[in-house]
Amino acid sequence: MRHATVLRTGLSALLLLGAWAAAGPSSASAAPSDSAQAPASAALLTAMQRDLGLSEGQARARLAEEKAATALESKVQRTAGSAYGGSWFDAKSGKLVVAVTTTEKAEAVRAAGADARLVEHTAQQLDAAKARIDALPAPAGVSSWHVDPATSSVVVNVVASERLDNDVWVFVAQAREAGPVTVETTSQAPQTFAAGTVGGDPYYTGNVRCSIGFSVHGGFVTAGHCGGTGQSVRGWDGSAIGHFQGSSFPGNDYAWVNVANGWWTVPVVLGWGTVSDQLVRGSNEAPVGASICRSGSTTRWHCGRVLAKNETVNYSQGAVHQMTKTSVCAEGGDSGGSFISGDQAQGVTSGGWGNCSGGGETWYQPVNEILNRYGLTLHTA
Repeated sequence: MRHATVLRTGLSALLLLGAWAAAGPSSASAAPSDSAQAPASAALLTAMQRDLGLSEGQARARLAEEKAATALESKVQRTAGSAYGGSWFDAKSGKLVVAVTTTEKAEAVRAAGADARLVEHTAQQLDAAKARIDALPAPAGVSSWHVDPATSSVVVNVVASERLDNDVWVFVAQAREAGPVTVETTSQAPQTFAAGTVGGDPYYTGNVRCSIGFSVHGGFVTAGHCGGTGQSVRGWDGSAIGHFQGSSFPGNDYAWVNVANGWWTVPVVLGWGTVSDQLVRGSNEAPVGASICRSGSTTRWHCGRVLAKNETVNYSQGAVHQMTKTSVCAEGGDSGGSFISGDQAQGVTSGGWGNCSGGGETWYQPVNEILNRYGLTLHTA
């Protein structure tokens, strides 16, 4: 393997400047970011300014508020107990909002430092309703569905052009029998973001091009639809990297690839030669409403917001569960790429609709689920 001093758009997250390799792997216990460390690189701030319409000062303040909300989320969930109805980050107030079903718990949540909102249904009730909807056969005109704590319901997204389709309305009627449902429309059906082979991209499986997600000790994680277990993987220069050691799609959309043949792993997300690289220091999960950025081999850095969690996405190949929806755009070849919030790894790009010229929405498979499924350890700085 050549020494990694070449700068190019398709540079793999496994092939960076030799200084990273010299740093060596760090333990999982080092994952949480120290409060004295800057939460974002210039790359992240630049992308947030471009995609979220923020000034640099606003972007820095937003990241600090989101970091505080992320740290508070598990605490207030315990405080709310069985009355917990979900939570999300409110960008206007800069605070975590917690849905609860009783006035008593609302007061306790406010005392803990979060805003509270009274709702009708608990998160447990909404999750149970979604699980019943997951068991229904979904027509192509139904895009996805997820629990929405703000409306205290399961939101079913229907493709606008298919909203009058009989099969769609049968599904919606059955979903409403399963629990509280809100119907919304989306402009297009979701699709995965793999692409055909073109030169200068980060990795290939057969004639498919995808993007590396995050380095783990011994390899990297990516999207399951990019390749099946045992398939070989080639890097941006055509040389062998390794093989898919595990892969799941549909149902899930995650996989991991081992690293061999002179390749190594580093705890960074690339700026693709146009912005600086972002260090990965952990995988604390950002709340709904938080800003988030994505890096992929086709469209590089783009940012947006976390829109929903635990969403079931109805691809043409089959439904994928426990996905997180974002307002970030993506295009073919971005599949498997990194979603990051501040310096915390969030997930790998799965699919979506739209593009980075006209906008759209993109889903990712949460990285902690992938790590737990395969017993992997995130490579952190």
